[in-house]
Amino acid sequence: MLSSALRALCLLTVAVGASGALAAPKGFVDLPVQAGASYSAPVVSMKEQRFQKTLHQQYDFSCGSAALATLLTHHYNFRVSEQDVFREMFVNGDQAKIKKEGFSLLDIKNYLANHGFDADGYVAELDKLATAKVPAIVLIKEHGYFHFVVVKGLRDGRVLIGDPSTGTRVISRNKFAEIWANNILFVIKNKLEIAQFNTDRDWQAAPASPIAAGHHRNGADYNIAKRGPADF
Repeated sequence: MLSSALRALCLLTVAVGASGALAAPKGFVDLPVQAGASYSAPVVSMKEQRFQKTLHQQYDFSCGSAALATLLTHHYNFRVSEQDVFREMFVNGDQAKIKKEGFSLLDIKNYLANHGFDADGYVAELDKLATAKVPAIVLIKEHGYFHFVVVKGLRDGRVLIGDPSTGTRVISRNKFAEIWANNILFVIKNKLEIAQFNTDRDWQAAPASPIAAGHHRNGADYNIAKRGPADF
C-alpha cells in the first residue's frame, strides 16, 4: 500500500511539473515547488545572452553598420537599428565598393556627422579608452578576414568586445593585440557626458566560456584614420 501510494504521488508530481512546463511562455520555464504549485523563471540561451548588448549583423558585408548601431544604441542611448544604419550608409556611399568590401570608416564617420556626432580615428594605445571612458570601433583580422567590432570595456587583462557576428565576448589583451589590424581607435569625440564604457551590464552579457569567432568578409577601408600619436 505504501509503495503504491508513493508511486502515485511521484506520478502526480511529474504530471504537474510537465503540465506547468508546457504552459510556460517562450523564454520562461515553470519550476515546480510542491504538488499543485510552481513559479515561472526567465531563461536566456547563450546566443540570446551574447546578443543582448550587441546587434547581430544581417548580411555578410554589414559588420560596419551593425557595429555602429551597437555603439549608438548601447553606449550613447541613441537607439537605431542595423537596418536603418545600413540603408542610410548604403544610399549615401559608394554602393559598388560597399557590396565588394563592406562599409568603411569614412561611411561610418559621415553617418555620425549627419546625426550630430563628431568622430575620428586615432593611432593610440588601448588604455586610452579607459582614460577617456569612451568605447571605440576597431578593425580586427580573424581567420584571414577583416571585421569591425566595438570595444566595450577593459578589465584585468581582458578586452570586452561587441562582435556583430558572434555577439559580446571576452578575449585576453594578448589575443586582442594579435588580431587588432591597425592600432586605430575610432571614437566619438563629443557627447562624452552620455558615453557608456566598461559597464557591469555589458560584462554580464558575455558568457564566461570563450566563443569561437566566425568567418567574416573584408570590411577594411581605413584610410581616413589619422596615423600618428594623438589624444582624444
